[in-house]
Amino acid sequence: MHRRSIDLPGETLPPGVARKPFSDAVLVGDTLYVSGRIGLDPATGVPPADPADEAAALMENLRGVLDAAGFSLRELVAVTVFSPDLAAYGVFNEVYLSYFSGDLPARAYVGSGPLLFGARYELTAVAVRAG
Repeated sequence: MHRRSIDLPGETLPPGVARKPFSDAVLVGDTLYVSGRIGLDPATGVPPADPADEAAALMENLRGVLDAAGFSLRELVAVTVFSPDLAAYGVFNEVYLSYFSGDLPARAYVGSGPLLFGARYELTAVAVRAG
């Protein structure tokens, strides 16, 4: 099967990061594998202070990767969210649900150790092209 790397052009990297050691996503056939995404403020390259703003930045980041690959949120089939603070679950869910209508992808919300750049959430996903 044909494999293609997807990378967002002009993405703001966090301070101290010169180059990402991964692709934003990899498309194999009709399946898109999205790398771990965190919700960084595009202006500063760090997570926003407000957890809801960070969750929204994360979802917009995810949407940007999906768009770059020609996919949409409707085509997500599996999402895994990592968070060092399980108390942030409710805030994340409120923002997350605002991005969907109808059927939701399968999802796990996993307690983790600290995330890069002090992020509260990291998300990875799989999307399958609707046929």
